Amino acid sequence: MTSVTPTVDRASLRRAFLASLSGTSLEWYDFAAYSVAAATVFGHQFFPAGDPLVSTMAAFSTYAVGYLSRPLGGFVFGRLGDVLGRKRVLVITLLLTGIATFLIGVLPTHASIGGTAAVLLVLMRFAQGVGIGGEWGGAVLLSSEFGDPKKRGFWASAAQVGPPAGNLLANGVLALLALLLTEAQFDSWGWRVAFLLSAVLVAFGLWIRLKLEETPVFKRIAESGERPSAPISEVFKHERRALVAAIFVRVCPDVLYALFTVFVLTYMTQELGMSRSQGLTAVMIGSAGQLVLMPAFGALSDRVNRRKLYLFATIAAAIWPFVFFPLVSGRSFGLLLVGIVIALVIHAALYGPQAALITEQFSERLRYTGSSLAYTLAGVIGGAVAPLLFTSLLAGFDSWLALALYVVVTAVVTIIGLALARAARDETQVVVS
Repeated sequence: MTSVTPTVDRASLRRAFLASLSGTSLEWYDFAAYSVAAATVFGHQFFPAGDPLVSTMAAFSTYAVGYLSRPLGGFVFGRLGDVLGRKRVLVITLLLTGIATFLIGVLPTHASIGGTAAVLLVLMRFAQGVGIGGEWGGAVLLSSEFGDPKKRGFWASAAQVGPPAGNLLANGVLALLALLLTEAQFDSWGWRVAFLLSAVLVAFGLWIRLKLEETPVFKRIAESGERPSAPISEVFKHERRALVAAIFVRVCPDVLYALFTVFVLTYMTQELGMSRSQGLTAVMIGSAGQLVLMPAFGALSDRVNRRKLYLFATIAAAIWPFVFFPLVSGRSFGLLLVGIVIALVIHAALYGPQAALITEQFSERLRYTGSSLAYTLAGVIGGAVAPLLFTSLLAGFDSWLALALYVVVTAVVTIIGLALARAARDETQVVVS
């Protein structure tokens, strides 16, 4: 490829950062709203059963569908992102996730239409997953390909802030509703408000993204005539090691996040007898801290060895559950808050640099496809089954120790991925004027 040094003005760079941040935040608001509802409402609304734990497991099964459908989004939209461009694809993914989420807010429950309600819920969850499966890779590239490759950790972290920002918004809305409404009102119609609000949020995200230009990196690839015709097959043929490494490094962070933002709500209410609002508040505070910590850790990874930073955070992730569960056994809200906040600090140390670590494994012309495949396939073996496995392990062993050991196993997988990972690839500098 002919080396050309494009110039990008700072206004375009800021718009790209905002578009990446806002778009993923809005989509993760949708996803997080579902996650919280699955842990607190969907069990008895869509999957009623005599045992509350069985209902919760059924609800978490639909949570997993959102991860299992991600590879389809990664395959379809990842390919289109490398062939057609980043901007077009990101508009489609935002629309897909937003419409599916809005429709969840108007779905009839099991009491109205029986088992059909669960089927419709699963279909909407599937659509959410497809949209997010195609979103992440493009959102990361949107900001990082406008910026200096030497500062990729910071610029790519814009998309990484999406999950805590979306989680904060979703938990905030649901916590406020739970505070203002009675339990009966919240269970009857209050939870729907969070899903219906997605229409306004998605409209705002579209307004920002439609005003964007294509990234300088993709423009250069298109002008040189080197856009891939079959990017998926090229990734599997020529960049298999990069794909495996990128998949493995995502596993532990996904499971850690599922434990401390989703399953922890079930554990504290059903095992510790604490209130739902206490758990939502703790997760909200921890997520608020991540808004600052993720870009900070992303920037730190530009200054130190990115893989070593990731390794230290992975080891901390493996250790923390052994501290957390004894810490909260006394049912103290203060200790619960400390435990969740520290867990999300560790997660930020992983998730902040993660986008840069994954995207730099792949060549520029295959980066959207490779990153999307890694992100979505890792979700299947990581976050998709994590809440369900946590619930099953707790039911089977009746001990938090099994949950902690599960996190250790995922940490080992991530460390193997780091051993396979390459350092950043050399590429054309993008000069910011």
